[in-house]
Amino acid sequence: MTYCVGMRLDRGLIFMADTRTNAGIDNVSRFRKLFTWSVPGDRVITILTAGNLATTQAVISLLDERSKIPEERNPGLLKAPTMFQVAKLVGETLKEVIRTQAGSGPEASNTFEATLIVGGQIAGIEARLFMVYPEGNFVEASDETPFFQIGETKYGRPILLRAFDPGMSFEEAVKLLAISYDSTLKANLSVGMPLDLLTYETDSLEPGRQQRFEMNDPYMSAVSSGWRDALQAAFELLPDFTFDETFIEPSRSEVRQG
Repeated sequence: MTYCVGMRLDRGLIFMADTRTNAGIDNVSRFRKLFTWSVPGDRVITILTAGNLATTQAVISLLDERSKIPEERNPGLLKAPTMFQVAKLVGETLKEVIRTQAGSGPEASNTFEATLIVGGQIAGIEARLFMVYPEGNFVEASDETPFFQIGETKYGRPILLRAFDPGMSFEEAVKLLAISYDSTLKANLSVGMPLDLLTYETDSLEPGRQQRFEMNDPYMSAVSSGWRDALQAAFELLPDFTFDETFIEPSRSEVRQG
């Protein structure tokens, strides 16, 4: 399983991904799921991957190869004129890989499915963020939906929904993501460290801060313990529940008769 997040902030874009993959409890590995291409002064493109590992690796390899030797019908990531065309190209490549792999054996096509987050900026155009589905279609982040999650999303999503603010700094966004990942790591063992982080400052046209948080990273450990203590303190501050004085708990005989 995987947990990846891409956020659109007023300041730019921020991405985080875990590195754990597993094909059973005794077959756990680490693979990078955050990939970046850049041409200084022209563009920065980042892709996060979730889903079947063979599919995502094939997609990334194809995109990388075609970016070096672009075809007339396929300009490649480093020649596509807009981020919309980049998202379209990624979707077409993902669809191609899934179709090829599904057609090579008896397995159902959904075995090879994957979902991607694509974000970045091309010179002269605003930074954009997309989520690409296995069918090859995609949606774009907006003011109403300013972040995307793929993989194991349900445990970390409530944190983002409650605290996300597009005006926050990159440092604040990292703290929010750290809490979101801590909640996910605690609830699902199929998501695991290390975590990869990348920031992109709007109009910089070069990758921003990149960092890998290893197991027992001091900052992640401090956030985890601090969040635990803060939740406990908040819980204790909430009003206590009291049963209505008129409520009378039925006896066991009355429950049986009912």
